[in-house]
Amino acid sequence: MKAFATLLDRLVYSPSRNTKLQLLQDYFRNTPDPDRGWALAALTDGLPFSFPVRRTIMELMEQRLDAELFRLSRDYVGDTAETVALVWPDPAEPQEPPRLSEVISKLGLIDTQELGDTIAAWLDCLDVNGRWALLKLLTGALRVGVSARLAKTAVAAMAGHSVDEVEEVWHALTPPYTPLFDWLEGRGEKPEIAGAPVFRPLMLAHPLEDGELAELDVAEFSAEWKWDGIRVQIAASGQEARLYSRTGDEIGASFPELISAFRFDAVVDGELLIVREGKVAPFNDLQQRLNRKTVTRAMMERYPAHVRLYDALIINGEDLRALPFVERRARLEQWHAAVRPPRTDLSELIEVRDREELMRIWRETRGAGIEGLMLKRRSSPYLAGRPRGHWYKWKRAPITLDCVLMYAQRGSGRRSSYYSDYTFGAWRQKPDGTMELVPVGKAYSGYTDAELIRLDRWIRNNTVERYGPVRAVRPALVLEVAFDAVQQSTRHRSGIAMRFPRIHRIRWDKPAEEAERLETLIQLIEN
Repeated sequence: MKAFATLLDRLVYSPSRNTKLQLLQDYFRNTPDPDRGWALAALTDGLPFSFPVRRTIMELMEQRLDAELFRLSRDYVGDTAETVALVWPDPAEPQEPPRLSEVISKLGLIDTQELGDTIAAWLDCLDVNGRWALLKLLTGALRVGVSARLAKTAVAAMAGHSVDEVEEVWHALTPPYTPLFDWLEGRGEKPEIAGAPVFRPLMLAHPLEDGELAELDVAEFSAEWKWDGIRVQIAASGQEARLYSRTGDEIGASFPELISAFRFDAVVDGELLIVREGKVAPFNDLQQRLNRKTVTRAMMERYPAHVRLYDALIINGEDLRALPFVERRARLEQWHAAVRPPRTDLSELIEVRDREELMRIWRETRGAGIEGLMLKRRSSPYLAGRPRGHWYKWKRAPITLDCVLMYAQRGSGRRSSYYSDYTFGAWRQKPDGTMELVPVGKAYSGYTDAELIRLDRWIRNNTVERYGPVRAVRPALVLEVAFDAVQQSTRHRSGIAMRFPRIHRIRWDKPAEEAERLETLIQLIEN
């Protein structure tokens, strides 16, 4: 645990990507198996702990510290793991800390009744940094500024390989990834995935920035609608099929009607949607199906899942990724016409003569209830990651409305000392004719550090009630909020919620009574 704890500590205090990459490489190069493999699992897919870790930790703290003192300490520090690590009593005598692999092995066999005593014994063996790392590991919330791809990049670079090579075999492996390290370091063969229905790295698009369209030759690109679903990959081999999210998580259990319908040999790329009578339903309908462990027949009938395909990676064992987009698209069309997989169709290609016509079509996407456009270079191979200059996503322009700040919540990490998460509302007329604010969204981005300091000061000076880490403020501050759409929501008293809200501007100058009414947002709901 000591080496792993040191790694996490140094990663937290190293903002540079290159520094983090070097720290990871050094760790993977110098740490023995299986410890480094378990560390890689913790930094990427996470470890599948299913026991009540957080509740157990709180029960341990109740035995060692006054509950109110712990609450105040947690509120000040802003992180539970860090608070526990700081207040946990140091051991009277130095003890040998456990290895990372010992911790994982013990947890794999542990009975829930033994969990508290085991965690306490480990905490007694560790210093402050080790205790913090252990608790981060147990709760699955490392938050050290390392993405799964960066960790894989470090593993690959350690042995002179590309991250795409690691990504290609990743989903055929399981922790602690001993075959992966054997291959990378020349002791074994490359893991075999041919014919297996495993995830292949997706090709991603860059947002089209202001001014970039003028630099593109429209004739070199194909255009498609950008559908408001979630990106998925279908990997099927004969009688076995799997459905993956864009991050490689298997989500087929939430969509059993899709998995049972796919009986082909291919890996194809598309958008998961809810489609009724040929029409795409709002994203809110798709959310009713996501992350469900069990799905009833009534749920499947009410929210019928559908995949709109737009690319093919492998068909009948032939890898198509090196081919240009136009050739892959032609092969996809031929395959789809021959196989006709149920619950799928093909994403429409939009014929565009020139840049002016493309602009006109893009401006009309909101009225058509479409999220925007995709532009794909016709000569582009299917490249893993987000290669520059190949695919662009051109989302429709956001809507902006003025709302009133209602509640503010303390942030986490470096924002734990500031009120940085904001719930805002719109005005609604009550039956007696008076006006009330009802919440329509929550945002925690879009402002500068200087604006955050000023907002935090205003919130502290205008608090009317406190609810733990949340403060209610007097209805006086207007926030101009940018968002993509409005959808129905049972979670908000208003009955609606904004999609992807972010703070666009702080309207210090505008009176709160001039902010938007709820009726304005209701009219924006896309049916």
